[in-house]
Amino acid sequence: MRRSRFLVFAILTVIAAGIFVILDGCSAEGKRTDSTLKGAFPVIEEAYSIIQEKAVYPVQGDRLIEGALRGMADVIGDPYSTYLSEEEAASHRESLAGEKVGIGAEITRSGGRYIIVAPIKGSPAEKAGLKPYDEIVRINGEGLGGLTLQDVVRKIRGKEGTAVEMTIYRPDLNKHLELKVIREVIPVKTVTAELMEERGKKFGYIALTMFGDETADEWKKATDAMIKGGAEALVIDVRGNPGGYLRAVGEVAGSLLPNDSIFAYMQNAKGQMTPLVVAPSEKFKFDEKLKTMPIIVLQDKGSASASEVLSGALKDLKRGFIIGQVSFGKGTVQDTIDLSNGGEMKLSTHKWLTPKETWIHGKGVAVDLASEQDRLFTEHIRFSTNVYAVGDYHEDIAYGQRVLAGLGYSLERVDGYFDESTAVAVHEFRVNAKVSPESIMDRKFFAAIRERVEEYRKDKAHDIQLQVAIGYVHYVLTQ
Repeated sequence: MRRSRFLVFAILTVIAAGIFVILDGCSAEGKRTDSTLKGAFPVIEEAYSIIQEKAVYPVQGDRLIEGALRGMADVIGDPYSTYLSEEEAASHRESLAGEKVGIGAEITRSGGRYIIVAPIKGSPAEKAGLKPYDEIVRINGEGLGGLTLQDVVRKIRGKEGTAVEMTIYRPDLNKHLELKVIREVIPVKTVTAELMEERGKKFGYIALTMFGDETADEWKKATDAMIKGGAEALVIDVRGNPGGYLRAVGEVAGSLLPNDSIFAYMQNAKGQMTPLVVAPSEKFKFDEKLKTMPIIVLQDKGSASASEVLSGALKDLKRGFIIGQVSFGKGTVQDTIDLSNGGEMKLSTHKWLTPKETWIHGKGVAVDLASEQDRLFTEHIRFSTNVYAVGDYHEDIAYGQRVLAGLGYSLERVDGYFDESTAVAVHEFRVNAKVSPESIMDRKFFAAIRERVEEYRKDKAHDIQLQVAIGYVHYVLTQ
């Protein structure tokens, strides 16, 4: 019964850590709920023992415990409240950290095989000779049969300075290669910046991909460089930014707003409101020009959570002009609570509201000027090793058709059916891309499509929303 006692302890830990806050919202039924919980523990122990002793499909006790914890989080009905195992919790923390240890390569699963999409420039993967479309066959001498993509990534990661041995199959050579890759620290950059000049006006373009551990530091360096370069305005791009740490967005918002401004409110389960007030940064000294220069924010439906805190504050306080699309609409804040088994309970404990006390959950932050993006900027780049020809039907084909149409090729349909007009467009594209002149979609076609889309996106002239923002910058600076 040792496992069952641990199960009860784990559940008690979760309750003590914060679930009682949710229950407290139903004060009229509080006593009945407490009684129900106390009476449920013997039933949980009983179910645990029955499964362990009689189930025809054996299940490890730890998995039953984690299943119970996941079930408690799932029954809340909140997609942002969840249980994370020890490994999942570590992965989640790493996703928001300033650096990772690994080989620096994007990997995908295609047709049951694990393929290198692209090594990061200057990464250990690139140094070791890994190339796009290399298929990973073995890791440290072990095959990958039955593994998930997460399992494969976990096998590749490890301690800094250690080696991972990989057997890869390279289609272009039709042979297997043995490579040794030394794991290194891979910086996770969340801020990119560029000083731009259009029609005699200089402005800074700063893209924030998320709000992580190092975002405030990166933001400080980027804005200092922009101001030093003579920027008269800032375009802040949070398109596709899923959020992150509230403290990071607080630093960014604080650099743009007057001291003592309220940039958001936190509301707990009892409805009590706590203002989040801008104060001088304890860690950074931002240039005072940031508080007065024109600010334009680019957002889309992928801008969520912390990025909405920023755009909502700038909009409500009339400190920024929002261009693009209505944002995602995530108005809750999650606390992450450590559990005794090494896992974590990620629980929605607060709502956040804009300075005008608006809850944007399910609604999003409205824009000041709506602008639709070029279709090739919103298309998710797919990766396929399959071969398709006239008469086939697949989502990979629909993807290829959409990209070809976006690049200006003439097609009669983009629904995934490979018709004659698709064959003509594919042949024409392959000739122009200097790929073997066939009328099929294969590995070479999808690689060429990927390269062409990436080149297209690098040209800012194709970025419709950015061009609208540039036009607005010029308008503001010439008034």
